[in-house]
Amino acid sequence: MSITFTATQGQYLAFIHAYTTLHRRAPAESDFLEFFRVTPPTVHRMIVTLHERGLIERVPGQPRSITLVVPPDELPPLQSIKIPATGY
Repeated sequence: MSITFTATQGQYLAFIHAYTTLHRRAPAESDFLEFFRVTPPTVHRMIVTLHERGLIERVPGQPRSITLVVPPDELPPLQSIKIPATGY
């Protein structure tokens, strides 16, 4: 069974996997803010959406409680985010 998700959802999932692998703990919403350069409501809504779709598990109100449900081999490569002002 293949799990489907949007390109943006895939990037959030790939970020969760990469962050957890590097730091040995799940990312906080502030980590998503820094990487994706979006607003706090955007990050929170995406986390809620990923949870509702069964792509992650989490404990609401508990920091760094995100765990992936999607197998890592089904995740897209994490893309670098272009910053409009610099182009990088």
